[in-house]
Amino acid sequence: MKFMITWRIPPANYRDAVARFLKTGGPVPAGLKMLGRWHTADGRGFGLVEGTDTALAENFTQWADLLEVEVVPVLDDAEAGAVLSKAFGK
Repeated sequence: MKFMITWRIPPANYRDAVARFLKTGGPVPAGLKMLGRWHTADGRGFGLVEGTDTALAENFTQWADLLEVEVVPVLDDAEAGAVLSKAFGK
């Protein structure tokens, strides 16, 4: 399954979050593949990952103390088309 992860670094956590990212590179655990990650200058960003719920939860726990995180399952065009075709009978 693919997931879109969005985050925001609260101002009070900015230096600590940056230091952790620079030290570790923000690796993802086994079972999760990073498809892409983008950052803004004001401490927000989003990533696209593919993997298991368990690996996703493990990744979340690595950053939960510093970031406000939202995770949403997403579908690519082919997957969404199949779902829509089934739902609308086309």
